[in-house]
Amino acid sequence: MGNPPAAYRAGAGGALDADRAFYTRLAEEDGREAVESFTVPIRSGRAWEVPAGHLCRISTPEGPQVGDLNIWNRHDPRERMWAARTRQLQAAHVTTFDRLWSTLPFLRPLATITSDTLAGYGTDAEGGRVHDLLGTRCDPYVNRMLTGEDFDFHCHSNLVRAVLPYGLTEFDVHDVLNVFQCTGLNDEDRYFMKASPARPGDHIEFFAETDLLMALSTCPGGDLSVDLWGPDARDPLEVCRPLAVEVLRPDPARLDGWAPPARAGYAGLHGLRRPEWSDRDPDR
Repeated sequence: MGNPPAAYRAGAGGALDADRAFYTRLAEEDGREAVESFTVPIRSGRAWEVPAGHLCRISTPEGPQVGDLNIWNRHDPRERMWAARTRQLQAAHVTTFDRLWSTLPFLRPLATITSDTLAGYGTDAEGGRVHDLLGTRCDPYVNRMLTGEDFDFHCHSNLVRAVLPYGLTEFDVHDVLNVFQCTGLNDEDRYFMKASPARPGDHIEFFAETDLLMALSTCPGGDLSVDLWGPDARDPLEVCRPLAVEVLRPDPARLDGWAPPARAGYAGLHGLRRPEWSDRDPDR
């Protein structure tokens, strides 16, 4: 029996049909200019800006390491990556040409993946795939619930500290894209995680469709080859590694014909009735 039809479809040239020729050109590395580069140390977080029309590359300079990524519109943090809708419109695990969509009432691609050195990983023997939107960030609240102990360097806390200089708070941290993380659903429909297959120098690269604020946590679980909870849990410090970030300006000629995507076209009032001044009683 074949696969069931996708829940959401769009015709050629529609909102879900990315211009693959355009994004393939953007992935070509000649003519780029480095704008910013830095390393995110283990068990920490950092936020940074990516101007519209620029590229952002996240890489594994020393080997496998999971990173938890948040994305906002730089000028309005109410518009942020919507993991659940991206799962529906794209896939539960994303790769080249997939787009990361924003929350309502904006509903537009914030970023498009232009390059992914793990794109060929596919589905492994256990059903695992890479770059996960199924799960979310580790956090100290769940850790306290499961272990009875406090730990301040889970991804949620790392992201909270990272965004404070930009005027954001814990309430702005949202469901993440787990870059380089290998996950899936088992036969009981339960979420599982396994060791990241990333190698030294692997990367995933994003094109900023609008001005972005991005934040990344280097997961305290490292490459997830060590259990974080349960009877075999132990401190995975030895499998924690840094992640590298680069912001790149592409050759301007490669942006010919591109414009930032508009907000969602729906302009209704959700069934609410506009006031009609002609209905007013003239004697009142």
